[in-house]
Amino acid sequence: MALFTDDALGSWGAGHIIRTMFPLLVVLSVIVLWAGITLEDANELLDRYGLLAVMVPAMIGMGGNLGSILSARLSTRLHLGTTTFDPTDRLLWANVAAIFALAATIFTALAVGVWLFGIAVGTGLSLGQLLVISLASGLSIAAIAVVASVVATYGSYRLGIDPDDTTIPIVTNVVDVFGMVVFLAISRWVLVG
Repeated sequence: MALFTDDALGSWGAGHIIRTMFPLLVVLSVIVLWAGITLEDANELLDRYGLLAVMVPAMIGMGGNLGSILSARLSTRLHLGTTTFDPTDRLLWANVAAIFALAATIFTALAVGVWLFGIAVGTGLSLGQLLVISLASGLSIAAIAVVASVVATYGSYRLGIDPDDTTIPIVTNVVDVFGMVVFLAISRWVLVG
């Protein structure tokens, strides 16, 4: 089967990709089960405050997107030879700052949108509560995404694996799991006390 052999394409060969990604995807699938179990355990909170259930997909999806953006930027810089993973790298910090600025904007808009939706359907949490939940969770998720992106990109590079193949699956799964835990913890703290 020529399809599954490594040839002149190197890391682009199907065999190499399958050998690299299959174990990673199995591990990540098991990890993501934790997010599902966490969500299942939060049924009572989500039933009581239905607007939180509206926020869950957007919160987790946007967190994964932020991590994917940073991972792609870091991988590109790595391939171009313009990154050193040096803590004094100003461009690295500029990318991190951009992720946090984007997160603040997105999660503020999410809180306002969910608040307006709550008014329209006649159920509600205050705008203040939603802003605290959305911004605290969103910025925490952005921090998790930044750390996961840097670690996944650097780790892949050090292991000799193309970061383009590994970073986005790792980051999105890590953000799904820990983002869900953070979102639910902050929601409980704000609403239940």
